[in-house]
Amino acid sequence: MSFDVNIVRKDFPILSQKMQDGKPLVYLDNSATAQKPQCVIDAIAGFYLNYNSNIHRSSHTLSRLATEAYEDARKTAAEFLNADEAVFTPVFTRGATESLNLIAQSLGRTVLQEGDEILLTQMEHHANIVPWQMIAAERNAKIIPVKITEDGALDLEDFEKRLNEKTKIVSFTHASNVLGTVNDAAGLCRLIRKHSGAKISIDAAQSAPHRLPDLAKIDCDFLSLSGHKCYGPTGIGVLLGRTALLNAMPPYQGGGDMIDSVSWQRTTFRAAPERFEAGTPDIAGAIGLAAAFKYMASLDWDGVKAHEEALLERLEARLGEISGLKIYGRVKGKLPIAAFSCEGAHPHDIATLLNASGIAVRTGHHCAEPLHATLGVPSTCRASFAFYNTFEELDFFADKLGKALEVVR
Repeated sequence: MSFDVNIVRKDFPILSQKMQDGKPLVYLDNSATAQKPQCVIDAIAGFYLNYNSNIHRSSHTLSRLATEAYEDARKTAAEFLNADEAVFTPVFTRGATESLNLIAQSLGRTVLQEGDEILLTQMEHHANIVPWQMIAAERNAKIIPVKITEDGALDLEDFEKRLNEKTKIVSFTHASNVLGTVNDAAGLCRLIRKHSGAKISIDAAQSAPHRLPDLAKIDCDFLSLSGHKCYGPTGIGVLLGRTALLNAMPPYQGGGDMIDSVSWQRTTFRAAPERFEAGTPDIAGAIGLAAAFKYMASLDWDGVKAHEEALLERLEARLGEISGLKIYGRVKGKLPIAAFSCEGAHPHDIATLLNASGIAVRTGHHCAEPLHATLGVPSTCRASFAFYNTFEELDFFADKLGKALEVVR
């Protein structure tokens, strides 16, 4: 296999559309959500066109076909993350946010007592902060945030120092959606196992689109990702959890299909994954996500990595030419993300002017308000790249950014 960005772009119909005044779309908001290849669109449409039916609840042909496709999607998710199916069970959720809420509410009620500690990091997304704050308040536990260094790396000395017998849960991001920093998940898990008996949760929402998680090499207990960032549909995600732990955790929600039996006296629950999939799931979303995983698996990932690294190198070089611009997160090996601020210019004004040229970027605190407080800046402008972005798009963005700054400063 070989990677050719111009060939790959043809798989994504939206990338060929024109924006304002006939300008081509330059989509640099991939950390928020990625675009979808035609095969994903076809898989979703194919379900509704050919075998739309509810799963697990009937013996008729359409239901059987839908059930088979849904459960095949579960196997595909495990394969994508190289998860041992004898150890891990994939649970379908609405995304990484719901996965993390599930872990916090269900695992938290199982293991947390008054005075226990939950270890997070200063670079977390709100989805990996707020659910833990909620369960910590309920259980009288304490949130401990690990510091980051000036260049945006995790402070490993502080991380190790914070681990102790009170640490019951450690939940950290595999890659920051603001800094682009990729944490050494395997190394952090080894430190955690060495110094505590804490359960380990990894938020892989940002890293999964770049094919970084490998559960065969990471000794965690849970890993969460969102489908829409992996070139799949919105409203679907995967929680990979150790089967023994999932079966020991109480259900997160109640309803149909997650029960073993129901009477007016009591309800008993099925084993994982069904106990955490109450009601009719996003069947089409799971099928579309499986198509996205298969599409990603078909790519030349050595080529993808080289392309994304080259994009990042060019991006930082071009942005470095702009006076008064500061990039947050300069760690080697980061994702192709640049969150930046410009002296004398508001991020929203920058994004508005870029949008007039057909360039899509994102502004604000990117659901990482505590991180921005640590960085000492209320908001940033963020350009985030995927493997389908080109050097021509990057240079067009940098040129238009420079001209936008001439207007707003």
